[in-house]
Amino acid sequence: MDTKLRLGDFICFSLYSASHAFTRIYKPLLERLGLTYPQYLVMVVLWEQDGQTVGGIGEKLFLESSTLTPLLKRLETAGLVKRERNPADERQVLIRLTPEGRDMQQQTADFLQQLVEATGMSVEEIGELRRNIVTLRDNLNRMAGV
Repeated sequence: MDTKLRLGDFICFSLYSASHAFTRIYKPLLERLGLTYPQYLVMVVLWEQDGQTVGGIGEKLFLESSTLTPLLKRLETAGLVKRERNPADERQVLIRLTPEGRDMQQQTADFLQQLVEATGMSVEEIGELRRNIVTLRDNLNRMAGV
């Protein structure tokens, strides 16, 4: 039995390279919006629930505030979000969509269909794969103490 590991045997590399492939599909879609993929993820989180704290957004996206803050500043400069102190707790910064940021969601309506087509998989297969990846991520985070 061959015990020599090959790059193609690493699930971490499969996930890493698949992530890069997704980025290549998203790139032209997001360029028309003037967003990077991490900025798009912040917008998706805010479209789900507006008026979240920086910390809350960071938890959902698995990002540290030191990474998230410059990204939020760029979204604010672009006129898509506004940052404001939480009146109930001045230590917290709330992120709210501007009308332009809210309206941008309509421009992403075709993303899902394009991504489904790009995968060559059925919606059911994609859902099963996503659930398996989330389980994998959660197990790894638990083992890492996250």
